[in-house]
Amino acid sequence: MMTRCFLILLLLFIPWAQAAEPLATAAAEYRQVDEVYTADGTVEAVKQSTVAAQISGRIVEVRFDVGDRVNKGEVILRIDEREVSDALASTKAQLAQVQAALTSAQANYERTRELFSQKFVSQAALDKALADYRAAQAQLEAATAASRQAATVKGFATVTAPYSGIVAARHVELGETVTPGKPLMTGFDPNDLRVAADIPQYRVSLITKETPTVIEFPALKQRVTARTVTVLPAADARTHTTRVRITLPHYVNGAYPGMYARVQFSLGSARKLVIPASAVVRRTEVTGAYVVSGSGEIQFRQLRLGEAAGEAGVEVLAGLRPGEKVALDPVKAAIAMKSKQGQR
Repeated sequence: MMTRCFLILLLLFIPWAQAAEPLATAAAEYRQVDEVYTADGTVEAVKQSTVAAQISGRIVEVRFDVGDRVNKGEVILRIDEREVSDALASTKAQLAQVQAALTSAQANYERTRELFSQKFVSQAALDKALADYRAAQAQLEAATAASRQAATVKGFATVTAPYSGIVAARHVELGETVTPGKPLMTGFDPNDLRVAADIPQYRVSLITKETPTVIEFPALKQRVTARTVTVLPAADARTHTTRVRITLPHYVNGAYPGMYARVQFSLGSARKLVIPASAVVRRTEVTGAYVVSGSGEIQFRQLRLGEAAGEAGVEVLAGLRPGEKVALDPVKAAIAMKSKQGQR
């Protein structure tokens, strides 16, 4: 009776054992892969400027706020122009007065010249009439310049956008009094952005304007190929890094100055020991993989990894030998390892 029960249990166990799936593994192997250097970068605007007040006055109208799109030449705010309008009216009145004085001086000079030709006045009288005429001409030029300047100053009361873009910051409020030099609004052109990255000197010598470069925006989940790469001919004496500017090929929806970007420079190709990225396990400060031996033994081994190698691979610097196999599903490997440890 006991023998029959044992046989029944054995038959029930055999199908379950046969149904257990083996762990999927991949061997660590050398591959010729692209050598990619990754650097952290920050988005910059090629066109970014702050519009400042050029006259004193009170803000009487604000037409745009942060995040608004503005076209070139659009009025973004207005400053009370009554003071500058009064100054313009005063210069216009002075200009009219000087023009009248010039007309009188010209007529007096022509009359004196006619009398001098008839010997009725002296040379001194003629010289004085000529001097008065030339002085009136100079006063007219000065009054005309002052009138033009007053008209220009009045134009400063209406602040317009220097180029099309997006308002990044508004520095004033409606009703606030401003003085010359006071920042009013800051804007940038979203169609002309670039990424700046600081590269160590031992790497910057490998980067040229022909280096294939990819820019990744983790927050936007977008990747674009750089249009141009420019290495600035200067280094930071404190960090010993050189700034590299990477121009975006087109408008990237959602990108704005100050955003984080990851820059990947393709520096050629190299032969590297590679394993699939899915096999990598990261536990706080420990990085490793589950290694499966030829006899099926599983052990967790700490690895020292390099940079990404290809789309789904990662370089192994230490911890694995070529040909050793790693589990592609770390979760299943961990369960299987604990199960085998419990059977011992």
